[in-house]
Amino acid sequence: MLNLIVHPADIQDRDGGLLVLQAVRKLFPFIERIFADGGYQGPATAAAVRALGPWRIEIIKRTDLHRFVVLPKRWIVERTFAWMGRNRRLSKDYENTTRFATAYLRLAMIRLMLRRLIRGKLSST
Repeated sequence: MLNLIVHPADIQDRDGGLLVLQAVRKLFPFIERIFADGGYQGPATAAAVRALGPWRIEIIKRTDLHRFVVLPKRWIVERTFAWMGRNRRLSKDYENTTRFATAYLRLAMIRLMLRRLIRGKLSST
């Protein structure tokens, strides 16, 4: 996870996604391509992404709603959600402020990365 913004439910995902992209552009200027689901398609989103920088946005669409198909790149997002769901604190909505929710999501990803770094360090020695 590069960055996150927890926003209220009255903000559409498409608008909240643009807030994340504005923050990510400053931190990671080398990113060239963005993968998004069908909720982010449309000329307004495409224009906003172009205004932020030289990014290409690829919309990953579902082909058939009545059967399971692994969508390219979509599994990355779902896998990340599953990793975060392993943290008991994130299994339910306990937080009353977005600040705490953001902090716990970041802590979950830090924990995940630390475990991977330690596992890699132990196997190489």
